[in-house]
Amino acid sequence: MLTVPSSIPVYLASGSTDLRKSIDGLAALVQEVYALNPFSSSLFVFCNRQRDKLKILYWDVNGFWLFYRRLERGTFQWPTDDSHATIALTRRELNWLLDGLSIEQQQAHPVVSVQAVV
Repeated sequence: MLTVPSSIPVYLASGSTDLRKSIDGLAALVQEVYALNPFSSSLFVFCNRQRDKLKILYWDVNGFWLFYRRLERGTFQWPTDDSHATIALTRRELNWLLDGLSIEQQQAHPVVSVQAVV
């Protein structure tokens, strides 16, 4: 499982991406198509057309990390909008996605903000 600090923004590239692209190609997509800074400390998540592979691009201090995940069975519950839009995700939603769930879970417990012990 990928452990992501909650302070790191996560951006999901909706629709499908040609995953033959590696670091430079994905960084160019982030900058040119999505108008975001690939050198920010953010995770950029891409998925292929069959929705069984994804790549995550991450800039860390002096270089890129490229994470790759391939499912042997099943697919990711990926948004199919091809409008070249990004969707900002929480760490919790990213974990749902990686676990094969929809990012729009209706049955998950809501986040509770507690101010004091009662």
